[in-house]
This record gives sequence, structure tokens and C-alpha cells, in this order.
Amino acid sequence: MSDRFVYETDVVIVGAGNAAMCAAISAQENGTKVMVLEKAPETEKGGNTTFTHGSIRFAYNGVEDLKQIMPDLTTEEIDSADFGTYTEEEFFDDMCRVTNYRTDPELASLLTNKSFETMQWLQSHKVRFIPIYGRQAFKINGVFKFWGGMIVETVGGGPGLVDSLHEEAKRLGVKVLFNAIATDLIHDDEGMQGVIFKHEGKTTEVRAKSVILASGGFHANQEMRTRYLGTKWDLAHARGSRYNTGEGIQMALNIGAMPFGNWSGAHAVGGDRYLPDFSEGFQKLSYPFGIMVNAEGKRFVDEGADFRNYTYAKYGKLILEQPDQFAWQIFDQKVSHLLREEYKFRQVTKVKANTLEELAEKLDGVDADAFLQEIKAYNAAIRSDIPFNPNIKDGRCTEGLSVRKSNWANTIDEGPFEAYAVTCGITFTFGGLRINNQSEVQDLMLQSIPGLYAAGELVGGLFYFNYPGGAGLMAGSVFGKIAGENAAHFVKSQDEQSLRSSLSEN
Repeated sequence: MSDRFVYETDVVIVGAGNAAMCAAISAQENGTKVMVLEKAPETEKGGNTTFTHGSIRFAYNGVEDLKQIMPDLTTEEIDSADFGTYTEEEFFDDMCRVTNYRTDPELASLLTNKSFETMQWLQSHKVRFIPIYGRQAFKINGVFKFWGGMIVETVGGGPGLVDSLHEEAKRLGVKVLFNAIATDLIHDDEGMQGVIFKHEGKTTEVRAKSVILASGGFHANQEMRTRYLGTKWDLAHARGSRYNTGEGIQMALNIGAMPFGNWSGAHAVGGDRYLPDFSEGFQKLSYPFGIMVNAEGKRFVDEGADFRNYTYAKYGKLILEQPDQFAWQIFDQKVSHLLREEYKFRQVTKVKANTLEELAEKLDGVDADAFLQEIKAYNAAIRSDIPFNPNIKDGRCTEGLSVRKSNWANTIDEGPFEAYAVTCGITFTFGGLRINNQSEVQDLMLQSIPGLYAAGELVGGLFYFNYPGGAGLMAGSVFGKIAGENAAHFVKSQDEQSLRSSLSEN
């Protein structure tokens, strides 16, 4: 006879980031009792959400929609900004385009169609949003022009979003256990019965009628990265939460869940070469305004292929494939004022020089002569007759180079010059569990596993090769809300069925 301590609840949720807490709030407001198991201590709660800027992508039809999401938006702010529009069709098209049309159309359609109403729901639950002036807009002729389909971020960034969701969940009566590592799903032929977990080192159970998995992918697990993503991925820096090590996915696979999506793919960005894993300030994302060179002194990627929102999550992989897994980002004084805030952090691998020859000698690990030849060829290939405009894909390109730059190509010839050493940083993995449009986890026969739901980064099928910036948080919110609603409905249907059986027996 087991002497384990046993909790009881209606719905148990594994994870405590954006997707998990949206699921918790949704299930609780739909009339069920909810318990959340968070692997991390309370001071590190929130998974990868805590490490984001809180930028979130959603469809909107103009400023009137934005005023519903940001009721504090002032007349002055509206007059001084061109927010534009971003329709459901544009969002869906972006999902298709950046994933090479491999995104699951049903899930992508649900994501884009439900994005605005989910933002309204978040706002109703005391999550506050503000425009992203600093990273998603440039001021031209006194007006902020937003670009790349992303307009807002949460107040306080990712940590602010996590705190807001946890405070709202607590207000509604959700119970959260920290230092609680889920290890196994309790299930039988009728469906889910709960979760076995270790709480502060002691094996414990929570009995529940429904389980929602929202514990992220396996980006922080070197063995799983190498097994599924391939060679060299154990060498990538790990960004985000150290607690996203894949147990949620593995528990579901152990009971026959269907794996789905881009298991060899991941969100991987370029960032500081020497910053330790799981550190703040890793990303270096102003590369569209400069160039990147590898150890051979050669460019290897079209830095201006698209807005940063649509390329940054795949360029880390390209850096990982370079000799010794590093590159240098190069900028001159014409564009240095456009560099994002992360370039100004104290912990940054940076060199500066007044001449290109001096810079070449300072680029650690780079063939200096080849670099100077590359710069000369690059400068000569630029269509300088096309005006530079950072707000649009300006078409200011190179001609005749083996690696083209499609937009924002400026000659690198005005010192002082700045260079930043970067490597690959993995943020989250794209492969995961198969769900249907009710967020129900599917088994190997493509049947729903009764009472098992999933949301967030451990859901496969949405992102392949790449993703549109801000779509991850939106997906977590949309499918977290859906999972919570349907888990609650499942619990109620089970209760009603039990009541009918009891009455019929009497």
C-alpha cells in the first residue's frame, strides 16, 4: 500500500508559463477546481514566457480594435503613430509563408482567427498591453511607423505577463505548487486519472479527471536536442528557462500520444558568443542593418531577406552551421543608432575600430584578408540609387554577389566601426504532441486521449523551420484558453455521467 500524499482536484496543469496559466484561468472560470504543478521554484516561475519581451502577434483591423486591447491609449499616442492593420488573412499568410507552407492549416487557422478575441480575454483578466515603440517602430517625420505585423507587448515584458496571469489565477482560486516535477501520467482505459510528481523531493500524486500539459519543449535538454535536432545542437547556447527539458512530451509519448510537427527544427537566434546559458540579453537582432561574416571572412546569409520578425528564429541555425559555430555582425556609423537595446548591455562581446583594417585585426578567429576583400566586394555591389528606409522592405539590395542582400544594404565605410561576436542560441523546439482543434491530445490512432489536453511549446505542427515573431505567445494563449475550456467541459460531462449512473443504480 502506497503511503504517498495524494491531492485531489478536477483539472491538473503541468507547467506555469503563459499557456499553462491561460489554461488554468480558463478552466477555473468555467467552474472547475484547478491545480498547477510548476517544476521551477517560485522565483523562477513561468518557463520561457519569463524570458520574452512580452511581444505578442494578433490580428486587428485598425486603431479601434487596438483601443479595446489598450484602453489607456491616448489621443496623442494615436495621432503620433501609424499602427496600420494586420488582418486574420495576413496573419495566416505569414504563418504559411515563414513555415514553407507546412504549418497545420487547421491549427494555424484557429490561431489566427481566435487571436483578437483571446487578446480581449487576456485584457479582461487584467493583463495590460502597450505599443512596442522601442523595437517595432521607427519615427519618421514625427510619426511612429510600425512594421512586421507586431504592435503590442505586455506591461513588464515576459515577467510582467507571468506575474499578471499568476495573480489572476490566485484571485480565482487556482492552487499552484512550486518545485513540483511531474514524472508520470496516471491513466487507464477510461482516460486520465491524474499525475505523479515529486514535490520538494517527495513522490506525490494528484488525482484529477483531466490533465493539461503545458510544460514547454526540450530546448534545455542537450541529449534530446542532439537526438532529435542532430549534430552540433548540443553545442548551441540554451536561452530561456533551464526547466524546459521535455518531460511533459515524454510522459504523453509513454502512454501512446502521437508525436507531430518539426522534430528536427527549433527557434534558434543569433546572440552573444560567450554569454552563459539561460542568461538575459543574449539576442543580437539588428543584423538586417549590417552584415554577418564567418571565420572565413565571408557573408553566408541574406541579412535583409525580410523584416527581423520573420528571419531571426531561423538564422541561429545558420550560424551553428558555420566553422566553429560563430559569426561577427558588422555595423558602421550610418546605422549604429538603429541598434537595439541589447547591443548596449554591459556583458557583450564587442570590438570597435576607426578603420576597417584595424577592425579586421580585432575580429577574433576571422581571416582578416578575406574579410577586407568581402567588405570591398559588398560595398561595390550595393544599389545606392535606391533610398534606405528601415520601416519597409526598401529593395536597397546588392547585385552580382553569390550571397545577395535583398533590403537595407548600406555601404560599410564610415567609422568608427562596431562588430559583435555571435553564436546560436536555441529558444524552443518545434516538435511536440499532436492535438485537434479542441486542444485534445491525439493517440497513435488519431483518437483523442480522454481527458488529456496540451498547449504551448509542446504542441507540434504550428511552426516549421521558422516562425513569425510573437506568434509563440499568441499560440500559448489561444490554445491554453481552449484547453482550459474543454478540460472543464470534460470534467463536467464526467460528473454528469457519474451522477446518471448513480441515479440509475438507485
